[in-house]
Amino acid sequence: MKVLMINGSPHKEGNTYIALKEMEQIFQKEGIETEILHIGNKAVRGCIGCRTCGEKGRCVFDDCVNEDAKKFEACDGLVIGTPVYYASANGTLISYLDRLFYSTPFDKTMKVGATVAVARRGGITATFDELNKYFTISGMPVASGQYWNGVHGQMSGEAAGDREGLQGMRTLARNMAFLMRSIELGKKQYGLPEKEPFDRMNFIR
Repeated sequence: MKVLMINGSPHKEGNTYIALKEMEQIFQKEGIETEILHIGNKAVRGCIGCRTCGEKGRCVFDDCVNEDAKKFEACDGLVIGTPVYYASANGTLISYLDRLFYSTPFDKTMKVGATVAVARRGGITATFDELNKYFTISGMPVASGQYWNGVHGQMSGEAAGDREGLQGMRTLARNMAFLMRSIELGKKQYGLPEKEPFDRMNFIR
Protein backbone atom coordinates (compact mmCIF):
# COMPACT_ATOMS: atom_id res chain seq x y z
CA MET A 1 0.00 0.00 0.00
CA LYS A 2 1.10 3.57 -0.58
CA VAL A 3 0.31 6.96 0.94
CA LEU A 4 1.01 10.14 -0.99
CA MET A 5 1.75 13.10 1.28
CA ILE A 6 1.45 16.69 0.05
CA ASN A 7 3.53 19.36 1.78
CA GLY A 8 1.75 22.62 1.03
CA SER A 9 4.18 24.80 2.94
CA PRO A 10 6.56 27.13 1.10
CA HIS A 11 9.21 25.94 3.57
CA LYS A 12 10.38 22.47 2.55
CA GLU A 13 11.41 21.30 6.01
CA GLY A 14 9.43 23.59 8.28
CA ASN A 15 6.69 22.78 10.79
CA THR A 16 4.32 21.21 8.26
CA TYR A 17 7.13 18.86 7.24
CA ILE A 18 7.69 17.92 10.91
CA ALA A 19 4.02 16.93 11.21
CA LEU A 20 4.10 14.86 8.02
CA LYS A 21 7.34 13.12 9.02
CA GLU A 22 5.76 12.13 12.33
CA MET A 23 3.05 10.35 10.35
CA GLU A 24 5.56 8.90 7.91
CA GLN A 25 7.46 7.06 10.62
CA ILE A 26 4.26 5.26 11.64
CA PHE A 27 3.43 4.35 8.04
CA GLN A 28 6.90 2.89 7.64
CA LYS A 29 6.46 0.80 10.79
CA GLU A 30 3.18 -0.44 9.33
CA GLY A 31 4.92 -1.43 6.09
CA ILE A 32 3.20 1.27 4.06
CA GLU A 33 5.18 3.07 1.38
CA THR A 34 5.15 6.87 1.48
CA GLU A 35 6.20 9.75 -0.72
CA ILE A 36 6.22 13.41 0.30
CA LEU A 37 5.68 15.93 -2.50
CA HIS A 38 6.74 19.50 -1.73
CA ILE A 39 4.53 21.81 -3.77
CA GLY A 40 4.13 24.84 -1.50
CA ASN A 41 6.97 26.78 -3.12
CA LYS A 42 6.02 26.07 -6.74
CA ALA A 43 4.43 28.45 -9.22
CA VAL A 44 0.99 26.86 -9.52
CA ARG A 45 -1.77 28.89 -11.13
CA GLY A 46 -5.42 28.35 -10.33
CA CYS A 47 -8.11 26.63 -12.37
CA ILE A 48 -9.65 28.84 -15.07
CA GLY A 49 -12.72 26.69 -15.69
CA CYS A 50 -11.86 25.99 -19.34
CA ARG A 51 -12.93 22.33 -18.99
CA THR A 52 -10.22 21.19 -21.39
CA CYS A 53 -9.43 18.44 -18.90
CA GLY A 54 -12.83 16.92 -19.66
CA GLU A 55 -11.69 16.34 -23.23
CA LYS A 56 -8.02 15.53 -22.70
CA GLY A 57 -8.08 13.86 -19.28
CA ARG A 58 -5.40 16.21 -17.97
CA CYS A 59 -5.06 19.88 -17.06
CA VAL A 60 -4.41 22.37 -19.83
CA PHE A 61 -1.54 23.79 -17.75
CA ASP A 62 1.24 21.22 -17.99
CA ASP A 63 3.01 21.51 -14.65
CA CYS A 64 3.37 19.56 -11.39
CA VAL A 65 -0.39 18.91 -11.29
CA ASN A 66 -0.19 16.66 -14.35
CA GLU A 67 3.09 15.18 -13.12
CA ASP A 68 1.56 14.20 -9.78
CA ALA A 69 -1.77 12.95 -11.16
CA LYS A 70 -0.41 9.45 -11.83
CA LYS A 71 0.95 9.25 -8.29
CA PHE A 72 -2.44 10.26 -6.96
CA GLU A 73 -4.13 7.59 -9.04
CA ALA A 74 -1.73 4.90 -7.81
CA CYS A 75 -1.93 5.70 -4.09
CA ASP A 76 -4.25 4.18 -1.51
CA GLY A 77 -4.27 7.22 0.73
CA LEU A 78 -3.62 10.95 0.47
CA VAL A 79 -2.41 13.22 3.27
CA ILE A 80 -2.62 16.97 2.71
CA GLY A 81 -0.51 19.13 4.99
CA THR A 82 -0.57 22.92 5.09
CA PRO A 83 0.36 25.92 7.17
CA VAL A 84 -2.53 28.17 8.16
CA TYR A 85 -2.81 31.62 6.55
CA TYR A 86 -5.80 33.75 7.63
CA ALA A 87 -7.68 30.64 8.81
CA SER A 88 -7.11 29.05 5.41
CA ALA A 89 -4.67 26.82 3.59
CA ASN A 90 -1.74 28.16 1.57
CA GLY A 91 -3.11 29.65 -1.67
CA THR A 92 -0.66 27.70 -3.80
CA LEU A 93 -1.93 24.47 -2.26
CA ILE A 94 -5.55 25.37 -2.96
CA SER A 95 -4.76 26.12 -6.62
CA TYR A 96 -2.92 22.79 -6.83
CA LEU A 97 -5.73 20.78 -5.25
CA ASP A 98 -8.49 22.44 -7.27
CA ARG A 99 -6.78 21.41 -10.47
CA LEU A 100 -5.54 18.02 -9.24
CA PHE A 101 -8.97 16.85 -8.15
CA TYR A 102 -10.95 18.41 -11.00
CA SER A 103 -8.70 17.48 -13.92
CA THR A 104 -8.12 13.82 -13.03
CA PRO A 105 -10.77 11.52 -14.54
CA PHE A 106 -9.97 8.39 -12.51
CA ASP A 107 -12.28 7.10 -9.78
CA LYS A 108 -11.12 8.25 -6.35
CA THR A 109 -13.77 6.26 -4.46
CA MET A 110 -12.44 4.71 -1.24
CA LYS A 111 -8.99 6.23 -1.37
CA VAL A 112 -8.46 7.40 2.21
CA GLY A 113 -7.83 11.08 2.84
CA ALA A 114 -6.41 12.95 5.82
CA THR A 115 -5.76 16.63 6.49
CA VAL A 116 -3.06 18.15 8.67
CA ALA A 117 -3.00 21.88 9.51
CA VAL A 118 -0.16 23.72 11.23
CA ALA A 119 -0.58 27.13 12.86
CA ARG A 120 0.99 29.49 15.33
CA ARG A 121 -2.25 29.52 17.31
CA GLY A 122 -5.65 29.70 15.56
CA GLY A 123 -7.34 28.84 12.27
CA ILE A 124 -6.58 25.13 12.33
CA THR A 125 -10.18 23.92 12.47
CA ALA A 126 -11.30 26.20 9.61
CA THR A 127 -8.42 24.96 7.46
CA PHE A 128 -9.13 21.36 8.47
CA ASP A 129 -12.75 21.72 7.30
CA GLU A 130 -11.69 23.48 4.09
CA LEU A 131 -9.36 20.70 2.95
CA ASN A 132 -11.58 17.78 3.93
CA LYS A 133 -14.11 18.92 1.32
CA TYR A 134 -11.80 17.69 -1.44
CA PHE A 135 -12.18 14.18 -0.04
CA THR A 136 -15.91 14.19 0.61
CA ILE A 137 -16.78 15.41 -2.89
CA SER A 138 -14.72 12.53 -4.32
CA GLY A 139 -16.11 9.57 -2.38
CA MET A 140 -12.97 9.35 -0.25
CA PRO A 141 -13.35 8.29 3.40
CA VAL A 142 -11.75 10.78 5.78
CA ALA A 143 -9.39 9.39 8.40
CA SER A 144 -9.70 10.82 11.90
CA GLY A 145 -7.25 11.03 14.77
CA GLN A 146 -7.75 11.84 18.44
CA TYR A 147 -8.53 15.56 18.01
CA TRP A 148 -8.60 17.98 15.09
CA ASN A 149 -5.49 17.14 13.11
CA GLY A 150 -3.30 20.09 13.96
CA VAL A 151 0.16 20.91 15.21
CA HIS A 152 1.26 24.25 16.62
CA GLY A 153 4.44 26.16 15.89
CA GLN A 154 5.46 29.47 14.38
CA MET A 155 9.21 29.56 13.90
CA SER A 156 10.72 26.68 11.94
CA GLY A 157 11.19 23.66 14.18
CA GLU A 158 8.81 24.76 16.94
CA ALA A 159 6.28 22.06 16.00
CA ALA A 160 8.70 19.47 17.38
CA GLY A 161 7.78 20.74 20.85
CA ASP A 162 4.04 20.20 20.46
CA ARG A 163 3.84 16.79 22.11
CA GLU A 164 0.06 16.52 21.93
CA GLY A 165 -0.02 17.59 18.30
CA LEU A 166 2.63 15.07 17.28
CA GLN A 167 0.87 12.33 19.22
CA GLY A 168 -2.20 13.21 17.18
CA MET A 169 -0.19 12.74 13.98
CA ARG A 170 0.89 9.27 15.09
CA THR A 171 -2.68 8.35 16.02
CA LEU A 172 -3.93 9.66 12.69
CA ALA A 173 -1.38 7.58 10.78
CA ARG A 174 -2.29 4.40 12.67
CA ASN A 175 -6.01 4.99 12.10
CA MET A 176 -5.40 5.73 8.43
CA ALA A 177 -3.36 2.54 8.00
CA PHE A 178 -6.15 0.51 9.62
CA LEU A 179 -8.81 2.14 7.46
CA MET A 180 -6.89 1.57 4.23
CA ARG A 181 -6.36 -2.10 5.06
CA SER A 182 -10.00 -2.55 6.06
CA ILE A 183 -11.15 -0.98 2.79
CA GLU A 184 -8.79 -3.21 0.81
CA LEU A 185 -10.26 -6.28 2.48
CA GLY A 186 -13.78 -5.00 1.85
CA LYS A 187 -13.06 -4.40 -1.83
CA LYS A 188 -11.81 -7.98 -2.20
CA GLN A 189 -14.91 -9.44 -0.59
CA TYR A 190 -17.63 -7.02 -1.65
CA GLY A 191 -16.18 -4.78 -4.35
CA LEU A 192 -16.72 -1.04 -4.53
CA PRO A 193 -20.18 0.44 -3.84
CA GLU A 194 -22.51 0.61 -6.81
CA LYS A 195 -22.47 3.98 -8.55
CA GLU A 196 -25.47 5.54 -10.21
CA PRO A 197 -24.93 7.75 -13.26
CA PHE A 198 -24.36 11.28 -11.99
CA ASP A 199 -27.63 13.23 -12.18
CA ARG A 200 -26.30 16.75 -12.65
CA MET A 201 -28.86 19.47 -12.04
CA ASN A 202 -28.36 23.21 -12.24
CA PHE A 203 -30.47 25.29 -9.89
CA ILE A 204 -31.07 28.00 -12.48
CA ARG A 205 -32.63 26.91 -15.75
